Amino acid sequence: MMMVAETKRFAMSSAVQDLLAILDLERLELNLFCGRSPQVGWQRVLLPGDPQVPIIYEVDRIRDGKSFTTRRVVAIQHGQAIYTMAVSFHRDEPGMSHQAKMPEVAKPEDLPNEAHIKERVLPLMPDPVRRYYERDRPIEWRPVELDRYLGKRIEDGRFHVWIRATARLPDEPAIHQCVLAYASDMLLLDSALIPHGRTVFEPTLMAASLDHALWFHRPFRADDWLLYAHDSPNLSGSRGFSRGLIFARDGTLVASVAQEGLLRERKILR
Repeated sequence: MMMVAETKRFAMSSAVQDLLAILDLERLELNLFCGRSPQVGWQRVLLPGDPQVPIIYEVDRIRDGKSFTTRRVVAIQHGQAIYTMAVSFHRDEPGMSHQAKMPEVAKPEDLPNEAHIKERVLPLMPDPVRRYYERDRPIEWRPVELDRYLGKRIEDGRFHVWIRATARLPDEPAIHQCVLAYASDMLLLDSALIPHGRTVFEPTLMAASLDHALWFHRPFRADDWLLYAHDSPNLSGSRGFSRGLIFARDGTLVASVAQEGLLRERKILR
């Protein structure tokens, strides 16, 4: 049974291939690149971005040092900046080490798979979201607290989900970092609604990421199961702040995430 499931997973590579193609930007000129948004499923891009047209990325080479390299990236559409990013690269070097402890939660093999999730949760979702999750996707996720999508409130507001790419990835570490960066934005904003028993899938809520920060700590593979542990210290003024720690199966802390997003009640016209 397990072999059949794994074979299906690694054979289902079209969604992952599409993701890798999206991450592989076209070089237009020195420090100038072009990227495209996915053209299927639940389309979205940073406000006020347009997923129907290409995005131009302008790279500013801030610093090239012996240990650190710094870049600034501006994403441009229709002649206007829609996104800015600051990136710091650090050469690996030895030193002291400590990390947060991995939460003790159920393993991914002991949790409902995507087929079970689709059966229980999808009927409750709006049509655009349901169509997105019904198609093949590059990232598989298995929530530990699945009942939260059925309206259950979690006392301490903490949420845990196992994630991995749905197919084997190339061995290049940068590819695994890019895939995890993509996946890290999928569920984090939603965790700010956990204490209220709400989700971003509700048609009465408007949700949008305002900023997103990601730190890589240790090597990992994005096609192996990773535990994404969420919590949200604050939601006020329609702005939710969420944090995440990402662990490998052996308990190694591989990345940390922080995000603030807009969570606004829509005005319903009667």
